[in-house]
Amino acid sequence: QVQLVESGGGLVQPGGSLRLSCTASGWIFGLGVMDWHRQAPGKEREFVARISSAGSENYADSVKGRFTISRDKAKNTVFLQMNSLKTEDTAVYYCHAPGVWGQGTLVTVSS
Repeated sequence: QVQLVESGGGLVQPGGSLRLSCTASGWIFGLGVMDWHRQAPGKEREFVARISSAGSENYADSVKGRFTISRDKAKNTVFLQMNSLKTEDTAVYYCHAPGVWGQGTLVTVSS
């Protein structure tokens, strides 16, 4: 049974940084595409970033240049480094693999 567990969310001031982690179990992690998505209060879930098994990356325009997705295949973990955070980045961030979602981790950007 595949499971994804996120961590690293919290409260940060505008301009600050956070690093989210997502650890996968029960799956051959290195073979799959992994995504981060987010859902702000009152809004639909939206795509944030994606990394392929070969390591190629894609980003939403709203986070390009500020966020970086990476993966550690040995640890079955994908990361989302978030820099220069803005209040509009406040959301629950979800890790996603084909057919599986994590439980989400809350990121709040506020002064």
